[in-house]
Amino acid sequence: MRLDSSAIARASSVISKPSGLGWGLLGVVAFSFTVPFTKVAVEGLDPLFIGSARAVVAAVLAGTALVVARERLPRRAHLGRLAVVAAGVVVGFPLLTSFALQSAAASHGAVVVALLPAVTAALVVLRTTERPPAPFWVFAGLGAVAALFFAGLQGGDQVALDWSDLLLFGAVLAAAVGYAEGGLLARELGSWQTVSWALVLSSPLMLALSVWSATDRTPTATAAQWSAFAYLAVVSMFLGFFAWYRGLALGPMAQVSQVQLVQPVLSILWAALLLREHLTWPTVAGGLAVVLCAGLAVRTRSRHLR
Repeated sequence: MRLDSSAIARASSVISKPSGLGWGLLGVVAFSFTVPFTKVAVEGLDPLFIGSARAVVAAVLAGTALVVARERLPRRAHLGRLAVVAAGVVVGFPLLTSFALQSAAASHGAVVVALLPAVTAALVVLRTTERPPAPFWVFAGLGAVAALFFAGLQGGDQVALDWSDLLLFGAVLAAAVGYAEGGLLARELGSWQTVSWALVLSSPLMLALSVWSATDRTPTATAAQWSAFAYLAVVSMFLGFFAWYRGLALGPMAQVSQVQLVQPVLSILWAALLLREHLTWPTVAGGLAVVLCAGLAVRTRSRHLR
């Protein structure tokens, strides 16, 4: 009996790691369209409307799912943590990226967002007992420096950060906080339940912002721009988190968070294919440097877990 139980436990632990990485990768693929489609949407819609209304649409879907599934209300102890998740991924990241991408290219924004895995891993360590080895932090730090340097290059020899870069850095920090706390909550509430409750909790604020923005400037856009907005609301703001939080919950969180390294590469590819953005050498070099450094961090972390 004990031998069987031990074998089952060992098999389960072996299965959980690739499962976590697989679910995380599925979420990242869904998120990889977020920056290019936000760039499409801001060409016709107000950034405040995009950032807030997409959360309102997602909250309606989330509330419907919670009612149909007859989910119990979260405990009072969970409300504060859900508020942290909502502040990061429902309010902070969508609004900050929407305003940043008014002037920044989608490919540029994608490389800055490549900082997200390293920042998420750092916050995971602060919130959990996971302790990656020192080389993990060396490579993650080098990737962060590469991203910062790239973001400061504005087509000349002088390094200077633009206001849009500051907004993107703020978006990265907000998302990392929401990812780390959401991954922990998903272990208690469930993956889709976590993002659903976060959306419902933030819906009054986001509805107020949506109405204010629509009143100030009537939303008018092309079919392509509305389609991009629909993707942001349904997939980026709702369905993508089903897979992403499940991956983080299965863990190990610090390692799964590094799957996001694929996201800037895919986002830059989509920007080139869908938006016809010209890929400059600084963009390519910056993206490769960030991905290479963070990829070495994942490899180091993987060896440590064996």
